[in-house]
Amino acid sequence: MRIYTRTGDAGETALFDGTRVRKSDPRVEAYGHVDELNAMLGLARAAGADPALAEQIEQLQHDLFALGARLADPDARIAGRVRKAALGAEDVRRLEGWIDQAETELAPLRRFILPGGAPAGAALHVARTICRRAERYIVSLGDGAVSPDLLAYVNRLSDLLFVLARLANARAGVPEVEW
Repeated sequence: MRIYTRTGDAGETALFDGTRVRKSDPRVEAYGHVDELNAMLGLARAAGADPALAEQIEQLQHDLFALGARLADPDARIAGRVRKAALGAEDVRRLEGWIDQAETELAPLRRFILPGGAPAGAALHVARTICRRAERYIVSLGDGAVSPDLLAYVNRLSDLLFVLARLANARAGVPEVEW
């Protein structure tokens, strides 16, 4: 299988249902930002996230492939056929559990903190901002364009990424810088 297909040379791509759309289509923009987020999480893992964090980040990367697949499927056909493309309320609860667990290791947040720190922590701070951008693009698709569970997942994910950035820095012994 070749990596190039030439089918996008005129500025179009296909959604899962075969519909051809411009690469600037809002839906393509949304899943493009999710793809960028996934790549940034890969960078966070490569930047030295400890093994426990790396395992969680890898699970998030799998989730983001599912999210991208769901965004590329406006007729909502893939989730019912492909189990690994399913994301739902139980996944949102998983993220909440991870947030609650991580916060047990962290000092209470009393002020804003400057993004940065150890390489993995800094990459997770960038990932959080990419996640917020992806969320804005997903919301811009309009009411009913995506499952409410997907919106909740992305919203909770950005919260988790903030907490994981703090956790990565704490575990690396890098103090937070307050604003």
